[in-house]
Amino acid sequence: MSVLVVTGTNTEVGKTVVTAAVAAAAMAAGRSVAVLKPAQTGVTAQEPGDIAEVQRLAGAVTGLELARYPEPLAPATAARRAGRAPVRPKEIEQAAARLAESHDLVLIEGAGGLLVRLDEAGSTLADVAQLLDAPVLVVAQPGLGTLNIAALTAEALRSRGLRCEGVVIGSWPAAPDLATRCNLDDFPESAEAPLLGAVPEGAGALPSATFRAAAPGWLAPELSGSWDAGRFAAEHR
Repeated sequence: MSVLVVTGTNTEVGKTVVTAAVAAAAMAAGRSVAVLKPAQTGVTAQEPGDIAEVQRLAGAVTGLELARYPEPLAPATAARRAGRAPVRPKEIEQAAARLAESHDLVLIEGAGGLLVRLDEAGSTLADVAQLLDAPVLVVAQPGLGTLNIAALTAEALRSRGLRCEGVVIGSWPAAPDLATRCNLDDFPESAEAPLLGAVPEGAGALPSATFRAAAPGWLAPELSGSWDAGRFAAEHR
């Protein structure tokens, strides 16, 4: 896989930290990595965005941000309110293709969930994945209520002929409750896709060297890691 699209079941589920972990694990395996952020919202021109955070955590990844809007809204809404042009799927496809020419892996981090609008035509991250024929990694919350959203996201992918690469839990709590522990077994059934990792809560606050060393242990071999879903679930029953 040369391009992987990273989306979430919602906003604030840990997409950026998971993207950094995937990048760090891939680089530890000897692969060159680029991270593409099509639309950064809620950040002013002077503030660091998600690309800067991925680079801080993961290290020497190539980063590219296509558009930035100051208000923390869906990209289409943020672009309209800022009086700026939206970013469109074809533009994202072309940027990803250029990055793929010189990198082993290109990660595209979306904004919010899969079907958040990018422009006034209703284009979404799913349209980008279709143009690139790229698999989609779903980052999910760990606890009660997340199975339905994960299932809906995976169903939306299948209905468009897209492949769900798997689910990664974006912030695994230090003291998981019953619903959270049960979800380890239920995610693959609900999403009809494998559980490919669990990033511990607070991982984004780790020193960068510690993050990079630990990242492969949070992710399954499909994501260049060593994490095992069955073993992890057994440890938390």
